Amino acid sequence: MKAVVFNDKEGLTLKNNYSKPVPQKGEALIRVSLAGICNTDAEIIKGYMGYNGILGHEFVGVVEEVNDEDKSLIGKRVVAEISYGCDSPECPWCAVKNYRHCPERHTLGIWRKDGCFAEYLTMPVNVLFEVPDNVTDEQAVFVEPLAAACEITEQLHIEPTHKVVVLGDGKLGLTTALTLNAQNLDVTLIGKHQNKLDIAKKQGVKTLLLSESESMNNFDVVVEATGSVSGFETSLNLVKPRGVLVLKSTIATGKELNLAPIVINEITVLGSRCGQFAPALRLLKNNRIDFTPFISKIYPVDNAIEGFEANKEKDSIKILLKF
Repeated sequence: MKAVVFNDKEGLTLKNNYSKPVPQKGEALIRVSLAGICNTDAEIIKGYMGYNGILGHEFVGVVEEVNDEDKSLIGKRVVAEISYGCDSPECPWCAVKNYRHCPERHTLGIWRKDGCFAEYLTMPVNVLFEVPDNVTDEQAVFVEPLAAACEITEQLHIEPTHKVVVLGDGKLGLTTALTLNAQNLDVTLIGKHQNKLDIAKKQGVKTLLLSESESMNNFDVVVEATGSVSGFETSLNLVKPRGVLVLKSTIATGKELNLAPIVINEITVLGSRCGQFAPALRLLKNNRIDFTPFISKIYPVDNAIEGFEANKEKDSIKILLKF
């Protein structure tokens, strides 16, 4: 089968004869229809997580085979949570289906599990979710980042009167702002690119250019979605005393950070990562968010390497691969 593979020796390559996976007990074989390139994929190519294998964790596909007694998902369109755990009855994380924190977890295309940039993949049935009939493949492929945005309100109760700001107008920031807005919260998106801010504005989100927000410091909740040191520092300036700073992006730096404002202003810092798929699918089923404006281009898998190059362009928001 065709697969987009990364390893330390060859870099990123398209393989035309990669072995088709075989579903183990409790797993399904899924034919991938559409997959999305994420910034995490780009970071893996730079050495993040030390991963070698098939990349990709955002996809929608059709179940062709199930190695289990219940075969009801055969022929169904599905998406999959990206992590699965050990499923041991003694594991406190798997017991509550919070597989992303299981010490023995496998994470699709990121850690110990071949990803979805291939014609086929296997995943445990218990992390698969059927896609509603009225949700297109082009919308369903965004379920994983949408679920990550939904995670914020699973972790944190935000009052209806709270003022929320999302800093960063990339894929992550746009998705987060649209999600919080769909949950009827008072949210403002701050970014540097008017064309990207306009995507959120057209769906009812208040927006501000970064240059217009420099004197503001009165937000109850600030979501940092830039992935940069300067973004983190700006977030500290935006959140009011005793407010909450949600770190949605991973900031890896050797630069010294001034963390004194966290103590002085008694700011709560909350890390937020992956989320549950069910609420994300409900938002799509109810047409609360439209991801169509996110799609910069769809490349056939044969041009996947070209797609990765396009993903580096500043004007690109989301590059998809079609199988």
